[in-house]
Amino acid sequence: MPKAFSVASWNVEHFGNDPSKISSTIKYLADQKADIVAIYEVASSKVFRPIVKAMPKYQFHITEGPQTQEILIGIRYGVSAYVTQKLEFKSGQPSLRPGVLVTVNKEGKYYSLLFLHLKSLSDPKGFGLRDDMINRALKFRKTLDKVAGGTGKANYIFLGDLNTMGQEYPYVENIDAEAEIRRLGSRASRRKMRILTKNSSHTWWNGPSSSYEPGNLDHVVAAKHLKFKPFQGAEVDVRGWPKEATDTKKGHWISKYSDHALIYFEVQQL
Repeated sequence: MPKAFSVASWNVEHFGNDPSKISSTIKYLADQKADIVAIYEVASSKVFRPIVKAMPKYQFHITEGPQTQEILIGIRYGVSAYVTQKLEFKSGQPSLRPGVLVTVNKEGKYYSLLFLHLKSLSDPKGFGLRDDMINRALKFRKTLDKVAGGTGKANYIFLGDLNTMGQEYPYVENIDAEAEIRRLGSRASRRKMRILTKNSSHTWWNGPSSSYEPGNLDHVVAAKHLKFKPFQGAEVDVRGWPKEATDTKKGHWISKYSDHALIYFEVQQL
């Protein structure tokens, strides 16, 4: 089955605030050779010139608004796509990031990709806002299905740093991260969607000197009928620190680039 297009999605923490990391980070992104790239937490205009210079065959789009962290999307020339900023995924909170909808046309078939950077924190407010954003992303399937001409027709994918870290609440039993992910999977299934499998169980870590355990924060949720290239038996290739052999090497990668791994996948043509 031929490839329709490939996607690289990466949260680069406070990207642009440390000028010494910009060139190496952009080179690592460019080396993925993805048709569509997404960077979350772009925090400085200093990123623009280096990324345009290093990736001249891409057209770039960035979110705008009162938020301090933006989502940057790059689309390779030759990929037919339309980009829309989606404010409804801010859940009425001006400081949160909007979603970015990229609609790809590949040989007459339309694919809708919604890039999201959801609310972090495990307190009740953070969990509640994140839960509302997930609900909005899942309900969006119904809107796309209508446009596609019927129930279950939309070639819909939403992805990004979904920050599935659970909830800590002093008055009732806590909700751990795995329970939040299972809930996401169950809700997605009711919309004829599923969480894609990854070849690493963790995508975030602060490194070996941190008191925090590695976390599973970055996900791809897709319509069940879509097919993806396998990577070691999984549908999403987790690239970066999880592939390093030792904790020391993992820590070096995290220091050089980001506490988030990059996730990569290839959508197969319908």
